[in-house]
Amino acid sequence: MININITNFRKNIFGIIEQTIKYNEPVNISTKAGNAVLLSEEDYNGLIETLYLSSIPNVKEQIIEGMKTPASECVPEDKVEW
Repeated sequence: MININITNFRKNIFGIIEQTIKYNEPVNISTKAGNAVLLSEEDYNGLIETLYLSSIPNVKEQIIEGMKTPASECVPEDKVEW
């Protein structure tokens, strides 16, 4: 995570935002009133999706169990029906 004070953030706001988007590197912006964190939209959406999935009972356990399943036992991608 990049740490920057609000004055330096203001000086290079466009460059910092572009880097955050390009590299998905969060930025901690410190001010006298407290701190804020800048995230790329991709990271934010991933965080929200993780929180959502974590809120569903037994999903975590199902994901862990699925990760233990050998690829040879999985349904081929072209056979999955959505």
